Amino acid sequence: MATDYYGVLGLAQGASDTEIKRAYRKMARDLHPDVNPEPGAKEKFGEVSRAYEALTDPEKRRIIDLGGDPYDTNGGRGGSPFGNAAGFGGLGDIMDAFFGGGAGRGPRGRTREGEDALIRVDLDLDETVFGTTTEVTVDTAILCDACTGAGTAPGTHPETCSTCNGRGEVQSVQRSFLGQVIASRPCPTCQATGQVIPNPCPKCAGDGRVRSRRTIPVKVPAGVEDGMRIRLAGYGEVGPGGGPAGDLYVEVRERPHDVFTRDGEDLHCRVTLPMTAAALGTTLKLETLDGNEDLTIKAGTQSGTVLTLRAHGAPRLRGTGRGNLLVHLDVQTPTRIDGRQQELLRELAGLRGEDLTDGNSANHGGLFTRVRDAFNGR
Repeated sequence: MATDYYGVLGLAQGASDTEIKRAYRKMARDLHPDVNPEPGAKEKFGEVSRAYEALTDPEKRRIIDLGGDPYDTNGGRGGSPFGNAAGFGGLGDIMDAFFGGGAGRGPRGRTREGEDALIRVDLDLDETVFGTTTEVTVDTAILCDACTGAGTAPGTHPETCSTCNGRGEVQSVQRSFLGQVIASRPCPTCQATGQVIPNPCPKCAGDGRVRSRRTIPVKVPAGVEDGMRIRLAGYGEVGPGGGPAGDLYVEVRERPHDVFTRDGEDLHCRVTLPMTAAALGTTLKLETLDGNEDLTIKAGTQSGTVLTLRAHGAPRLRGTGRGNLLVHLDVQTPTRIDGRQQELLRELAGLRGEDLTDGNSANHGGLFTRVRDAFNGR
C-alpha cells in the first residue's frame, strides 16, 4: 500500500507548494534531533523529510497524485519487471528514457530556503538558573535591500535562458546497443532555474542576499542547562534568491562556579566544619543563589552528612517548582594542637571513657602525644 505522503505532513491531497513548505518547516523544527530528544523523534523526522522531498519533486508528486509510491521499486504491483505502466517507475519511464517524453523535472525556482545557523554563548550559573536576556552577534546572509531578493539591477528583470529555452535542463542523445537514449541534465548556464540575470544587482551580485553582522537579543529561559539550544525562528541564513531564512540556534555553555556544581535541576556545594562545631552543633550563614540562609548543624553531625535546602536549585524546564541545594559537610580534624588543647582533649576523652593509649604508652606515649609529635616533625 502506497504511503500517504500528504498525511505524513498533516495535509490533504492537492495542497499547494506553500502549504507543503509551511507544514514541513513546522514539523521539522519540532522533531529535529538537535532539539527533540524524545524517543521516536528521529525516525519521525526522517519520515517528514522523506515526505517533503517527495512532494516537492514534480515527478515524484505526479506519481503520488496518481496513487503510486515514488519510492516503491515494484510500483506497488508486486513483482512485474516493468512495475506500473501508468508511470510509477515502470514501462512509462522506460519509454520516456528512450524517446525523451516527460523525463525532466522542469526548471527549479531561484528562491530556495536558507540554512540554519548556530552560535554559542557563555553564561554564569545564576543566569542559567534564573534566566536572563543577553545579546549575540551573528554574521549571516540577510535579504538584499537594494533588490529585495530579486537579484536584478533596478529596472531590469530575469530573462529566459537561451541554452535550455527555460526548461532548466539540457538533453543529449547517446547511442547504445538498445538504440538512441536521450539523457537530461541540469542546464549549466542557468543552474536549472530556466532564467538568467543579464543585469545583476550591484550590491548582491544577483544572489538576492548579502552578508551582514547584526546583534540579536536572546531571552534565556530560567533553568536552561549547559549544552541546551535556544531556537530563534527566522534568524538564520536567508536563502538564495531572497528565500525564507532558516533558524538561529543559540547553544548555552555554562561557566564553572566557584562554590556550586550542578546536576540537572539540583545544586551541590561543600561546607567544612570544625570538629567542635560538628560535635556541639551550630548555625551557619550559608550564601546561596537566593541570598543568605541559616543552616542548622545538629550536635554530633558526622563528616559526609548531606543537608538539603529544598527549592534552592534550578527551575524545572518541564513541570513546576525547583530542584534542591544539597550541602555536603566535611568535618575538619585539627592538625596542630598545643599543650593546653591536648590537656583539654585528654580530659574530654577521660570523661567519655575513651582509652587513648595503645598498650605501649610507656615507650611511645599516648595517641594524642604521637599525633602531636607527627605534626610537629618529631
